[in-house]
Amino acid sequence: MAASNIGMMDGAYFVGRNEILAWINTTLQLGLSKVEEAASGAVACQLMDAAHPGAVPMHKVNFDAKTEYEMIQNYKVLQDVFNKLKITKHIEVNKLTKGRPLDNLEFMQWMKRYCDSVNGGFMNSYNASERRESSKGGKETNRRTSVPSQAPAKSSSATHKAQASSHGAKKANGHAPNAPPSRSAKPSPANSAGPAYDEQITELKLLVDSLEKERDFYFSKLRDVEILCQSPEVEHLPIVNAIHKVLYAAEDDPSMVAEAQAMISQQQQSEQPMLSPILEASEERPAKQEAHKRKSISDLELEEFGMASSSRQRLSDISDVQLCGSPLTSFT
Repeated sequence: MAASNIGMMDGAYFVGRNEILAWINTTLQLGLSKVEEAASGAVACQLMDAAHPGAVPMHKVNFDAKTEYEMIQNYKVLQDVFNKLKITKHIEVNKLTKGRPLDNLEFMQWMKRYCDSVNGGFMNSYNASERRESSKGGKETNRRTSVPSQAPAKSSSATHKAQASSHGAKKANGHAPNAPPSRSAKPSPANSAGPAYDEQITELKLLVDSLEKERDFYFSKLRDVEILCQSPEVEHLPIVNAIHKVLYAAEDDPSMVAEAQAMISQQQQSEQPMLSPILEASEERPAKQEAHKRKSISDLELEEFGMASSSRQRLSDISDVQLCGSPLTSFT
């Protein structure tokens, strides 16, 4: 499958921490109690070996990695496996090696989602202890894992023997079998509440890591906006000045946004629209043509008026000649 298709909103990232730990311990025969115990990268390498048997050179994996340098070597092995299998998942080594619970939980959630997608997640035939034998610190890890599993059996057998011996002693001393047992020491409240406190501490750590991650995300966004506003092409714009006013405000004042909006509107009102020379010329040309047309029309009207006045003058002259008794008119 394409590992890049597993997004942050995938159901894999909503799997609980206890379920992840149970899956890791069952698959790899380990006894992890915290997700951050997988920060060395050795667990991730063996999970990939379980999903793709033989794909991981287990002799290069260090289960006893303590320093950051040793952890990075494990992640280099894991990255080589990803490249070989053409998996495009980016490994955030710097965050994982710090042992933060949230980062390691998200990575293990992704690992579970990927391993479940390979062969349907069936890895029952995988012998994790045997594969770990060739790794550095693998034998010690197997020894530490096997000791807790044998401890309950030994304790239960010892308890059974102690109960049998005490029962025989009671019979020998003649005590009645129904005699009330002596008061035994009650477990202290501090010891009984220890696991609950550990659970709360882990949950609080996850919450703190989530908040820090969200804080870093929004801070990086604000930093990108600040760098963009410092560009010479836009730093003189009024909207950029308003953004600077909001970014660099010392106090959380609700009126700051209103002041920034007022700066933008005031700048827009003070600025007058500038027309380009081409646009001005195109606007002046129709005006000149209109004035020329009007001038031509007025000239024609004057010429017509002159012609009409001259014809009237001739007619008046003729009438004057007739009235004065000119020989030319009285010849007939």
